[in-house]
Amino acid sequence: MNLVVRRVGLIGCGEVGRILAEELRAQGIEVVAHDRKTGGDAEPLRRHADDHGVSLVATAADAVADAELVFSAVTARQAVPAAAAVADALAPGALLVDLNSASPQAKQQAAALVDAAAGRYVEAAVMTSVPPHRLRVPMLLGGPHAGQGAEILQSLGFTQVTAHDERLGIASATKLCRSVVIKGLEAIMVESLTTARAWGVEDAVLDSLAETFPGIDWEQQGDYFLHRVAQHGRRRSEEVAEAGAMVADAGLPGATAAGAAEVQAWVADRADDGSVTREPGHGWRELADQLLAATRARAAGQG
Repeated sequence: MNLVVRRVGLIGCGEVGRILAEELRAQGIEVVAHDRKTGGDAEPLRRHADDHGVSLVATAADAVADAELVFSAVTARQAVPAAAAVADALAPGALLVDLNSASPQAKQQAAALVDAAAGRYVEAAVMTSVPPHRLRVPMLLGGPHAGQGAEILQSLGFTQVTAHDERLGIASATKLCRSVVIKGLEAIMVESLTTARAWGVEDAVLDSLAETFPGIDWEQQGDYFLHRVAQHGRRRSEEVAEAGAMVADAGLPGATAAGAAEVQAWVADRADDGSVTREPGHGWRELADQLLAATRARAAGQG
């Protein structure tokens, strides 16, 4: 069945949601969005919506009403609640693309909710950071509606979308196994470089890393990793926690993913209280100094 997309419902207006809104509005598609943020925290969201002609509504159900296509772009823990909030409000035959980095089990639960109502669920695994690629971000689709979902998204400019597997959970398992590595590396760099900074040995550490892995610019990688954790640590913590649960279900300890989740959440806490900046343009050394200052202040307060 062909699906002409005139209206898109968007659940979640974070970094990914805003990029989708910008790209779709540029094509003349109506975008109706809902985000859980309220009060003062919602002011940047409202400004962005006004700038791009996005309609903000009070409930998730309002956002998806009459939409041919829906994107769920919340956090991993909210993937199933978001599906539950919109399932009964979906238009008949509407396609819900779940972009969230949730576990295979969570994707299966969300699919059951959507498919039991009038909608059609498509699992999506976003395989790298969205901002540099925007609609060209590599994405694996899963589930019985993956083929049609790929056709529709490709028609909207998602050039790197692939129908990966008709079985629900396979695309997400692929993504989360990757997340153990990527989010784990981010957490490792936070701990290694911040500790190196505390001891004044950061240059020697970076020199040693460059000698062992000469193909990587470790200074630049440190800047990127620490900034991404400061900016999105909460979401990344939830994602790698989902990955850890999946690893544990496979019979492994899951300790790497669990530790990465703890570090990501720890940095997110410092960003939430303003101790660490989320703004771009700050190198890893400055962010590490902020983390160390926050840690020392907390230790002094407890003493």
